[in-house]
Amino acid sequence: MYPGFLGALMVLTLKVISCAINYSDGILKEEGLRDAQKKYRLTKLPSLIEYFGYCLCCGSHFAGPVYEMKDYLEWTERKGIWASPTPSPLLPTLCALVQAGICMGLYLYLSPKFPLSRFSEPLYYEWGFWHRLFYQYMSGFTARWKYYFIWSISEASIIISGLGFTGWWESSPPKAKWDRAKNVDVLGVELAGSAVQLPLVWNIQVSTWLRYYVYERLIQKGKKPGFLQLLGTQTVSAIWHGLYPGYIFFFVQSALMINGSRVIYRWQQAVSSSFLRGILAFLNFAYTLLVLNYSCIGFQVLSFKETLASYQSVYYVGTIVPIVCILLGNVIKPARKAKARKTE
Repeated sequence: MYPGFLGALMVLTLKVISCAINYSDGILKEEGLRDAQKKYRLTKLPSLIEYFGYCLCCGSHFAGPVYEMKDYLEWTERKGIWASPTPSPLLPTLCALVQAGICMGLYLYLSPKFPLSRFSEPLYYEWGFWHRLFYQYMSGFTARWKYYFIWSISEASIIISGLGFTGWWESSPPKAKWDRAKNVDVLGVELAGSAVQLPLVWNIQVSTWLRYYVYERLIQKGKKPGFLQLLGTQTVSAIWHGLYPGYIFFFVQSALMINGSRVIYRWQQAVSSSFLRGILAFLNFAYTLLVLNYSCIGFQVLSFKETLASYQSVYYVGTIVPIVCILLGNVIKPARKAKARKTE
């Protein structure tokens, strides 16, 4: 793993880039800009105090979440949604702290049972295929809890500051939303029914940043996004994490994983039988579980040799399955619905 201070530099990098791009967008005319560009563009250069306050805000400095300069300025100036009295942050802060405690407890309990060092031990390679695959799952499952812990602590700090407030749910009575503080949905990750859902529930604010500043800006006007835009976004994410072979492997794998999951989802939506749709939904869940925990070994061990050895130990199943799904998706194409044909 990289030293702790690099996490702060990673968060700082995203803030500096987004602030610069938003100011650049502010110089342009609103016509032709995407919704996110219009929403976060800066028409005025922030002062040095505002800039350093945004970059070094202690609540998010070490592990995120990343947020926008415009939101930060409105929060400090009590404008926008902060112009009127905001709800008490005490209860959601307490919930985030309790979640952090549970996550750290689980990590401390599981980590001695599933150490990463096992991947370089002869004992691991003496096990059968299913035993090795199970260990890969448990290794990834265990490692995720430390990320859940630090993100929950950060969530608590952003909520109690008031910056995490994002408005009200349309309910009776209205309930406060604290989405800006949220960086992970624990159950959403562990029970994801599709790999496409993972960026929406894991490292949420960084995924949003990548969508706004990389993915959407790689799409040419008048064209639909495809695998190349996804691969480009994942490559940027890999480089941002660090120039380790394990990160490159993981994020290239992620692009394959998401694209393969999209194919299964298209098949699922095309069938009319509820039974077949249920089977395909389960297959997508199992596919996501398999490929995610296979792929994340590279994210953990980082080295080229250990990553390849761990993938080879299970016969590259997590690489082969997504590629097969993508290839089959080009052969077995679900028919378009009649409504879609009428609108063309």
